[in-house]
Amino acid sequence: MKTETKTKKTFDAVEFMRQRREEISKDIEGMTPKEEIDYFKRKAAEFNKRDK
Repeated sequence: MKTETKTKKTFDAVEFMRQRREEISKDIEGMTPKEEIDYFKRKAAEFNKRDK
């Protein structure tokens, strides 16, 4: 019989995505579709600026 060795997670990608999705949902709640588009464009620009 084979024994499986489990390693302790240092980063949980599923939990991270759930948290981010919840944050974004709260941020865009009540926004019009145009405001949502502007929100995502602004966030993308912030990310790209930070990435350089």
